[in-house]
Amino acid sequence: MASNCATAPAAPLAGVEAVVLVGGLGTRMRPLTLSAPKPMLPTAGVPLLCHLLGRIRAAGVTHVVLGTSYRAEVFESYFGDGSALGLKLDYIVEDKPLGTGGGIRHVASALTEPDVLVFNGDVLSGLDPAEVVQTHRRACADVTLHLVRVPDPRSFGCVPITPGGRVLGFLEKTEDPPTDLINAGCYVFRREVIDSIPSGRAVSVERETFPGLLASGTHLQAHVDNSYWLDLGTPAAFVQGSADLVRGLAPSPALPGSVGEALVLPGATVHPGARVDGGSVVGAGAVVHRGTQVSGSVLMNRAEVGPDAQVQRTVLGVGARVGSCAVLHDAVIGDGAVVGARCELRDGLRVWPGVVLPDGGIRFSADV
Repeated sequence: MASNCATAPAAPLAGVEAVVLVGGLGTRMRPLTLSAPKPMLPTAGVPLLCHLLGRIRAAGVTHVVLGTSYRAEVFESYFGDGSALGLKLDYIVEDKPLGTGGGIRHVASALTEPDVLVFNGDVLSGLDPAEVVQTHRRACADVTLHLVRVPDPRSFGCVPITPGGRVLGFLEKTEDPPTDLINAGCYVFRREVIDSIPSGRAVSVERETFPGLLASGTHLQAHVDNSYWLDLGTPAAFVQGSADLVRGLAPSPALPGSVGEALVLPGATVHPGARVDGGSVVGAGAVVHRGTQVSGSVLMNRAEVGPDAQVQRTVLGVGARVGSCAVLHDAVIGDGAVVGARCELRDGLRVWPGVVLPDGGIRFSADV
């Protein structure tokens, strides 16, 4: 299948290539990831990975290595050799879990340039990768890390730095974090540093590689900015990220349409008496019937929502169907599942693919 997330070319960024780690199982996203790897889930109309590859190409990087594992064949089937994106794509498959550091080391044989951008494939960001490279080169660093500030860093590992931006350490989650700066999942490595990572076993860059480099006196630099950043690790975050892309809050060169309150893909049908807003996506072949309200949600291809239903901050998988007067708030409906009329699903409830809920079969209130 040819990719449909092509972006405008940019001048080459000399001496730089990129690695994207896309081998995770995406267990927190199930049942959505039972049929596709998380980076391939349709996010604002195209696979999540399209948005990252678009930013990489816009920065002038033309060679990208994808470190794959789970459902590895899906990536090459969709993107091919990358020429439709103006990229040269290589695929390196892990046959056993190697962690972030091990995954980076595993693809080293496909790398030829002195500087290597590394990305976690499940992060949505507005970062300009070229700016991280500039920080890296100005500081003559061995590794440069993109750091972002978050309102509540207790759920993340923290990265304290000097006033000049040099990394001081890597701290695990704590109830009293000394900084609001966290690792944003994008790095620039000198090629020699990648070659120093142990091969053939699982290695964590956060717990082993970076602390070990600091202990040996290696220069780790921080690149701190205020760009959009969201870890799409949960269905709620996935829905938010997709809506932010549609509304233009998260910039992307790969958005297949204009920024606005909704993205209705070709072949979709929305009744004039329905309301679709909040950054919702209505996938190809999907149908939204009269009187229905869809807000901040993702309706994948061929999904259908019956008359007078309410769908908020919800994901409907491919071919999923929702009956009339159903209420879905913060729900996840798997591919081909059926939610009967007058059902009420709330608060993160997940329906697995192919499951059929009868009319009125599940409710959170007594008002039928």
